Amino acid sequence: KLSVQMHHHRAEHWIVVRGTAQVTVDDTVKMVHENESIYIPMGAVHRMENPGKIMLELIEVQTGSYLGEDDIIRIEDDYQRS
Repeated sequence: KLSVQMHHHRAEHWIVVRGTAQVTVDDTVKMVHENESIYIPMGAVHRMENPGKIMLELIEVQTGSYLGEDDIIRIEDDYQRS
């Protein structure tokens, strides 16, 4: 499970290679299956988790003016990262 997060400077495109991802984008929850993808717009509050037993594998493509890790704004984090 990822933290609930957002980014000011980048959008993300997640492509599921194996397994199923439960993706929340703002107030919408969607199941994304193998060979499907989802687009996370810049500024959208989002989270991804693996609801199943099969290991989740995905490809993440980031686009935007700045792709640094310090652009992750964590809103809620089960792992207490800052």
